[in-house]
Amino acid sequence: MLENQDIRPAYVIGPLGEPLALEDLPPANTKRWVVRRKAEVVAAVNGGLLSIDEACARYGLTLEEFASWQRAIDRSGMPGLRVTRVQLYRELYERRQKY
Repeated sequence: MLENQDIRPAYVIGPLGEPLALEDLPPANTKRWVVRRKAEVVAAVNGGLLSIDEACARYGLTLEEFASWQRAIDRSGMPGLRVTRVQLYRELYERRQKY
């Protein structure tokens, strides 16, 4: 049956506009999460290259951590993933929600 098959794309478009395949994703043992790597993992999940569960298991992430990356990209794009700017972007977003 077709619905039982796990059909995935060969690649998705990455955060910088380049094709992104499974072998292009950050290594599973990644410890230092820079903005580009976070954005690549989010793009892979959004494009169907990985499921959320697979991404969390592969990279040792919690569902909440991954969801925070997705929210940051939705709200502020890639700059929203910068750890040093989280508070600034959070304040800007909350201000926009009030008006």
